[in-house]
Amino acid sequence: MNSLKGKKAIITGGGRGLGKAIALAFAAEGVAVGITGQNEENLQTAVSELRGHGVEANYAAFNVANEAEVNSGIKQLADALGGVDILINNAGVAQFGTVMELSPADFKKVFDTNLYGVYYVARAVYPYLKASGQGDVVNVASTAGLKAGAGMSAYAASKAAVISLSQSMMAEWRKDDIRVITLTPSTIATDMSKQLKLTDGNPEKVLQPEDFAQWVLDILKMNRRALIANGSIFSTNP
Repeated sequence: MNSLKGKKAIITGGGRGLGKAIALAFAAEGVAVGITGQNEENLQTAVSELRGHGVEANYAAFNVANEAEVNSGIKQLADALGGVDILINNAGVAQFGTVMELSPADFKKVFDTNLYGVYYVARAVYPYLKASGQGDVVNVASTAGLKAGAGMSAYAASKAAVISLSQSMMAEWRKDDIRVITLTPSTIATDMSKQLKLTDGNPEKVLQPEDFAQWVLDILKMNRRALIANGSIFSTNP
């Protein structure tokens, strides 16, 4: 398997949850990391932990749903890192309710973050990946995007759109030796999923953030002739 040491990665939503777990796993592998988010205190704490692994670590606070902020923040991180080799499009929000319960404004807010956020960030990072001659993009969707259910209309629809967008990116960017990987995790014991009471977070039964981070590492370490275009991960016995 390939080593990731010396690579430069940007992770959206890296101040906590899945994003932070991936950032810490990267740092332990010798990857320089730039993280994004909106809570500056969380970002500062995470960067301090990342630097404890002896790697370059920086953050940029911005809303992925705002194109101008994305372009400015990504440039800030890319300049600080000296380029970008890996993008983890992880930032997202979850808001649940029936079609009639969710207001149009709330429905749009979910799409602005979950779909447009992925779109804006990927577009901003692409020139840096192309300039380096190769790269990797991991777009984090959800099993909800593969099969929706009652009460998850906005979330599931936004993740289904991410899956389709990501597959188009994969088809378009392969010629630039940029691997675009679409991951669809089931419920993971993050702060957000526990606050929403989607899981009790029992580590004996439920996926933990570090499990997802290890999966991402393993995929990215594969020889570059291999592309895992799509993948799902579930708890064994939730």
